[in-house]
Amino acid sequence: MERRRCDVLVIGAGTAGMKAYKAARRRGADVLMVEKGPGGSTCTRVGCMPSKLLIAAGRRAYEARRALPGIDNGPVAIDGPAVLAWMRRERDRFVQSVLDEYHAIPAERRLHGEARVTGPTTVVVGNTTVEATAIVVATGAHPTVPDGLDLPASLIHTHETIFEIETLPAAMAVLGAGPLGLELAQAFARLGVAVTVLDEGRSIGGLKDPASTDRARAALAREVDLHLGVQATARSNNGRALVSWQGDEKGETEVDLILVAVGRPPTLEGLDLTAAGAPLDDHGTPTFDETTRRSGDSAIFVAGDAAGSWRPVLHEAARGGTIAGTVAAGGPPSRPIPSLAIAFTEPNLVEVGTGFADLPPGARIGHADMKDNGRASIDGEPGGIVRLYGDADGQLIGASIVALGGEHLGHLVALGIDRGISVADFADQPWYHPTVEEGLQQAARDLAGIEA
Repeated sequence: MERRRCDVLVIGAGTAGMKAYKAARRRGADVLMVEKGPGGSTCTRVGCMPSKLLIAAGRRAYEARRALPGIDNGPVAIDGPAVLAWMRRERDRFVQSVLDEYHAIPAERRLHGEARVTGPTTVVVGNTTVEATAIVVATGAHPTVPDGLDLPASLIHTHETIFEIETLPAAMAVLGAGPLGLELAQAFARLGVAVTVLDEGRSIGGLKDPASTDRARAALAREVDLHLGVQATARSNNGRALVSWQGDEKGETEVDLILVAVGRPPTLEGLDLTAAGAPLDDHGTPTFDETTRRSGDSAIFVAGDAAGSWRPVLHEAARGGTIAGTVAAGGPPSRPIPSLAIAFTEPNLVEVGTGFADLPPGARIGHADMKDNGRASIDGEPGGIVRLYGDADGQLIGASIVALGGEHLGHLVALGIDRGISVADFADQPWYHPTVEEGLQQAARDLAGIEA
């Protein structure tokens, strides 16, 4: 068996792994990369990029149908196979850029195969044993399929297979009302598919504020058949799936396929991280320090979806990989930054910083109804809401937003929190009229008790 030695061994060449590799190399470390294939990040191959391409296609169709008085587009025809083929061509272009980045790593620094930790600092990959001072685990995550789906595999899809379908179904069910499930549900609905969304929980799109949740539910229910607080089962019926649900509501529908989007546990099977002394939680996921990504006192560092976030978010994977690679190579820990989560439905669903359930004693909430926002009304999406959170000292600490262009509002709030801005100062910024950003000013004034 061949034996090799390095400073940092990175397992997984997705977004987090590539960032870890580059960060460690920048510090002069001797780094090896392990990848088992097929390559390409979750984001580019089966996540944010193909989903956003479908969202873009759906938006074009939706806007074409919503012509203003005096503007007649005529009947909107959708060529499903052509749309899906276009999505895959563009997706593959993004994937290739990631593969090119990986193959730019010198061949002698790349190992191909399954990795297995065999000791505190040793990893076996095929016929090679690697001794590493630090090991970065960036193995990603995988979809999970719940019990109760008595169906042939051809009727069940996850984010790893849904983008390979050749034609649009007439009807589909989406299990899971998280960001990915909702994004794809709305995109397919706008492309002419009858979509039913089912979720055991009562939240939607990752929102934590009850008022925001209510607004989001009302907005999305205009385009998809949405049922929360229900348990779903399914059985085969003449080549289709008969989906039933019960709980807060009861019902059933027949669909051509089911998209399962109920979570993505980390891919850690076979790694045996306990051999390196990494502490694990009740789910078998390594615990770690957020500022270093190090798992206990072990040589293991964790980044990306392998960290157990259960949601594919590229910026978190990228930052986590950079932190892990930097610290694994002897660099300093990171500084904390506000959390930022966005579902790219229309309206956007956004959570920033401290969530509703975690507000500290004395916290206050500022409110802006987007029906009072001129730009939102002009652009046809006045049903949103902005909720800003401030602590007892008047500092901006979080937000929950349902709004057209909410993705941009969320970034402004995150920047404000990161810079330690007060709610009063946040309100006293240049807010141009008419913009959806004025909703932030209205909510900040409400929170600070400033008369409009």
